[in-house]
Amino acid sequence: MTAGTATAERGGSLAAALGEIVGARHVRTALPERVTFARDGLPTHRHVPGVVVLPGSRDEVVAVVRLLAALGVPFVPRGAGTGLSGGALADDDAVLIVLTRLNRILAIDPVNRIAVVEPGVVNVRLSAAAAPHGLYYSPDPSSQTACTIGGNVAENAGGPHCLKYGVTATHVLGLEVVLADGQVVELGSPGGEPWGPDLVGLFVGSEGNFGIATRIRVRLLPVPRAIRTLLADFSALRTAGEAVSAVIASGIVPAALEMMDQSCINAVEDSVYAAGYPRDAAAVLLVELDGCREEAVAADADTIAGILRAHGARGVLSAADAKQRERLWQGRKKAFGAMGRLSRDLVVQDAVVPRSTLPDVLEAIGRIATAYGLTVSNVFHAGDGNLHPNISFDGRVPGLKARVDQASGEIMAVCIAAGGTITGEHGIGLDKLRYMPLIFDGDALAAMRAVRLVFDPLERVNPGKVVPIHACREWSGVRTHPGREPGDPRAGARGELSELAR
Repeated sequence: MTAGTATAERGGSLAAALGEIVGARHVRTALPERVTFARDGLPTHRHVPGVVVLPGSRDEVVAVVRLLAALGVPFVPRGAGTGLSGGALADDDAVLIVLTRLNRILAIDPVNRIAVVEPGVVNVRLSAAAAPHGLYYSPDPSSQTACTIGGNVAENAGGPHCLKYGVTATHVLGLEVVLADGQVVELGSPGGEPWGPDLVGLFVGSEGNFGIATRIRVRLLPVPRAIRTLLADFSALRTAGEAVSAVIASGIVPAALEMMDQSCINAVEDSVYAAGYPRDAAAVLLVELDGCREEAVAADADTIAGILRAHGARGVLSAADAKQRERLWQGRKKAFGAMGRLSRDLVVQDAVVPRSTLPDVLEAIGRIATAYGLTVSNVFHAGDGNLHPNISFDGRVPGLKARVDQASGEIMAVCIAAGGTITGEHGIGLDKLRYMPLIFDGDALAAMRAVRLVFDPLERVNPGKVVPIHACREWSGVRTHPGREPGDPRAGARGELSELAR
């Protein structure tokens, strides 16, 4: 028997066992089916999973994970696949657990402003369900019409309105989590974490390395009574960056403060998402203010409009009604899709820099794009300095992908040198592994790995992501349990987590 035959037989028996749990129609083994899951929203990484399974309930997730634990098979949790770091990809020796069938909103409590959802609930659906109660779910990634709450939890997703209201972690109160061995633990409480370490905050943003969230308890907010949306256009990218700092320095915190450069503006205006942005502008700022009182929000909007004009805005448009506001926001939130018009492939970076450095960093990105002969479009969360330089290219052109990789590295180096970091919301995944040693030393990386081992002692959940193991030094600061060699960082991990989660 050849190695390939043995592998195929093992895969077939595993698929049959998974089919006994979820039903054969929810297991994917044919190559064309598995290739469907070979990428996420970032086209530069391609990994074909060995088997794909789509459980339909929490109990099925538990049973699947316990089966894989018994067989020693690694697995990768996946939501809608809108991620932008290669974090939800599985190799051919792993099982991809797709959670999109767990898509129920289990409860909405309008009195306490809380919702409980399964991980496959699409982000925008939760706000739609809460709307009759005058409530909504604040984190609003640009992919919110497709991305899932479970994926948002894994990546600690942001969004335009997170400037004022905070990222996903701010709004998650509790989690039910299936660990690597199939054990189910509760993190947090109905009112938030009341004691001890913030295990919910630790899990949110763990990129699937700690387990699978099967129940997510989130905070809802009242729909703002008053909203003002402004569009300011500028003749220079530097001027727009300086205006961002001026707005924040005013002491008024907008709900959102977004920037788009001319390349992005024209891509949007050429698409079905055309929003009426001025094509001749070097950059536009989309600023939104909201609150409880119409008079106060209107006064703040007037103040901000004055600041924008004083800092170089050629004009400031105030959305006349809800329809125009929606059109302005559609252009911003569909910008990534619109950039598909520029080329067949797109690399989205996700660095964060101090707001005061935005003008210099944006100019440096422009110089890098020119030096490498690449098209770079900027559309990003300017209010919190979360940059998204988008490099458009055709991966079929020989040598072009290598140039894109080199340019990406230089862009990231510029952001780090400016006092920034390598991700604000898209995560490390596979794509940014090479940058981790640039901002963390071996001790810090080893500590991160040790935390992971508390949740997943055998490192079977989403292996090979986030922490570059080769850059870690062995860390032996945990107690040794029977069956573990002295210095084994896995010693005692699971028992300690169980104690903390009680």
